[in-house]
Amino acid sequence: MKARIMLATALVPLGLILAAVPENTTKPYKLTAEQLLEEVKSGTQFIGPDEVAGMLIAKDPSLQLIDVRSAAEFEKYSLPNAINIPLVDILSPEWESYLNQDIRLNVFYSNGTNDANQAWMITRQLGYNNNYVLQGGLNYWAETILNPEAPPSSAPNEEILKYNLRKGAGMALGGDASVNTAPVASPAGPVPPVQKREAKKRVQGGC
Repeated sequence: MKARIMLATALVPLGLILAAVPENTTKPYKLTAEQLLEEVKSGTQFIGPDEVAGMLIAKDPSLQLIDVRSAAEFEKYSLPNAINIPLVDILSPEWESYLNQDIRLNVFYSNGTNDANQAWMITRQLGYNNNYVLQGGLNYWAETILNPEAPPSSAPNEEILKYNLRKGAGMALGGDASVNTAPVASPAGPVPPVQKREAKKRVQGGC
């Protein structure tokens, strides 16, 4: 049942995208609706907050965070070094070089997952690679990285280690990981699972 709910939360935005996005008159779509559906069902577009946090702390130059919320929301809060490409502007020619490339690992994010997933669907239908979605969005980021909940002392060592890593990451990234109250926000709907992804080409040195 849970798997069906997760799949439904992914397929509804797909249907909206296919129905609402206007016909592309400048570039033909390279993926059919059926091909895109198969990718959505696989869930390989998601990248977990722990991996993103690790890349941020390591200052990995191959990571590019892309905030698809409005400019007003972006000004209020954004992840470190993120750029703002509102979802309504995702097809603007000025952003094509950012989205259609094979060097950086672009990670779309929004408050939840829907808007970021829609941005990913559009870019994938255009055949763009190296674009992903932050699992659970900013809500899940706040819950897992900025304010992780301490496990009970009887928890397995793996859970305690994960908590300690998240607590350290949260402190390094500006969160108050010493506060172990209820999560400050929760993702809208089930958090999508993260599938194992193939390694991507990394930026070599430089900025």
